[in-house]
Amino acid sequence: MLPRAGEVITKSFEYDGGRHVSVYVPARPVEAIFYAADGQLIAPWGADLEDTAARAVMVVGVHRAEDETERLHEYSPGFDPARFAAHEQFFTATVPQWIAAGFGVQLPSRRTAIFGVSAGGELALALGLRHPQLFGAILCASPGAGFRPPSDLAQPIPRTYFVTGNREPFFRDNASRWVEALREVGAEVRVAERVGAHGDPFWRDEFPLMSRWAFGG
Repeated sequence: MLPRAGEVITKSFEYDGGRHVSVYVPARPVEAIFYAADGQLIAPWGADLEDTAARAVMVVGVHRAEDETERLHEYSPGFDPARFAAHEQFFTATVPQWIAAGFGVQLPSRRTAIFGVSAGGELALALGLRHPQLFGAILCASPGAGFRPPSDLAQPIPRTYFVTGNREPFFRDNASRWVEALREVGAEVRVAERVGAHGDPFWRDEFPLMSRWAFGG
């Protein structure tokens, strides 16, 4: 498969009976990369970065499970540890290996970030904290409450950016809990609050701002 600049490419893997991964390939040579949950939603957002990001960013989106309960079990480590571990292996090993082999993209952690919205924000936190050697930044929009700050936050902790809406108090409280815990251990944290409720366009609007914060220019 030849990469096509400025397009979304989707591949099916054997994992979970045929899980899809979508990749936005930027028009310029790749300088940074996002890995994201809910890939069918997030991968097309890569087009938003073409004119707004200083660096050319590839967006790799792992599609979610069709069943919402299975999705939550994959995204939060406490519900079904075996399912979470299988998805973790797919997300952090199988998919990056494919990106390296198929697209020739394998970047250091300072140019690699993990992104998620809602339950996907929980996954971004969980995998970012567990794999700081892979992800230099965690970008989290309106996280759910299934994964909460552990009592022993291990170092190093990636730089972390939270955004929430002013009309989603449940998710804003979840983010605040994380912000407090991360700042207590000296982590670098950025917080933004936008006008909106859960699922409103502010997630996508914030995406280019997160990219510039994560990767500079």
